[in-house]
Amino acid sequence: MMSKTGFTTKALNVPYPKEDPHNALQMPLYEAVAFEFDSAEQIEANFKGEYIAHVYSRSSSPTVEYFEQKLKALTECHGVIAVSSGMAAISNSILAITRSGDNIIAGNRLFGHTLSLFQQTLSEFGLETRFSDLRDANEIETLIDSNTRAIYFETVTNPQLEVSDIELLASVARKHKLLLITDSTITPPNVFRAADFGVNIEVISTTKYISGGATSFGGAIVDHGNFDWTNQPNVKSYTEKFGKNAFLAKIRKNIYRNTGGSMAPQTARYQIQGLDILEIRVERCYKNCMVLSEFLSAHPKVKRVDYPGLPQDKGYKLAQKYFGGVPGTIMSFDLESKEACYSFMNKLKIIRRATNLNDNKSLIIHPDSTIYAEFSEAERAKVNIRNTMMRLSVGIENAGDLIADIEQALD
Repeated sequence: MMSKTGFTTKALNVPYPKEDPHNALQMPLYEAVAFEFDSAEQIEANFKGEYIAHVYSRSSSPTVEYFEQKLKALTECHGVIAVSSGMAAISNSILAITRSGDNIIAGNRLFGHTLSLFQQTLSEFGLETRFSDLRDANEIETLIDSNTRAIYFETVTNPQLEVSDIELLASVARKHKLLLITDSTITPPNVFRAADFGVNIEVISTTKYISGGATSFGGAIVDHGNFDWTNQPNVKSYTEKFGKNAFLAKIRKNIYRNTGGSMAPQTARYQIQGLDILEIRVERCYKNCMVLSEFLSAHPKVKRVDYPGLPQDKGYKLAQKYFGGVPGTIMSFDLESKEACYSFMNKLKIIRRATNLNDNKSLIIHPDSTIYAEFSEAERAKVNIRNTMMRLSVGIENAGDLIADIEQALD
């Protein structure tokens, strides 16, 4: 639909699944739990998969369906499942493709809660995660065996801001017939076209960019339809009935339905509207991010700045290649000590001390003492988390006001 139009134009013109009787320009909010059928035969056909309709909102609802269709149109993917959070998107995807005794290979710079999911939660159910430097194809290949099911990575790590070489990972995954899964939360669909670089599945925390400014929390699983599911032993049985939809069917009819991680229709309503303004917000945040990163890079009290949008950053060339030079709108920077970081944060008047990304407001945290607090000092050092580092998520405020706030806090 309208494939040659711009991102925002397309977002504003995705048709509803069914015509609205009142011609509403905003998708109505369907808060119903259950949906009636015309006959016993019709509801039987629905449960057999012969008649597609909404039956119960834990499985699907009209408002959530429209959010899924809108994101599908904007990513030009095969299919989308909306879930309750970004962590639900990760866990549903991994649970769908693994069983006890299997393993996955993951980057060794993962976001703290994802690291905890793999190390602490899923390991108790018999899933092994083999952590690797994903820049080294040889190292990755030494970890692959007959029980390896996927390579999992983040497009840009959070908060280290390291950019993955996606085509390298795709090459290894194809060679060994493995699924390539990425968390692309930091690089939204208006700047990153995952399928163009060989990604099979994207998991997204829609709480971030897509919600439209921290209005709600949710997640999405994006299937690009470019993986042969007969090569995935834990999904293979679904291919006989569902073919190319095997992965989506296993999640929707098994994992997602049975674990109860569905997106609420109220959330979907917010996030539908968030998709309408996604491109505009990203553009403003990116411009601010560049101004602030350049300012901080030149400040004598700032010891280090990491942002792949800067030409001097080690991830700059990859960011240009994969994201058109827009590698998200968060940065990290270091002061001389933890005490200096705390003093700086406590003096801020406009930038908020809060743990989220891509709100309309600029937000700052000290990762070492927050999202990585449960890890040991050695574990934090291993994933390059320094006690002198702060993570800044840049919002849509006026750039001059943000600079003034940082200047007074650094004094």
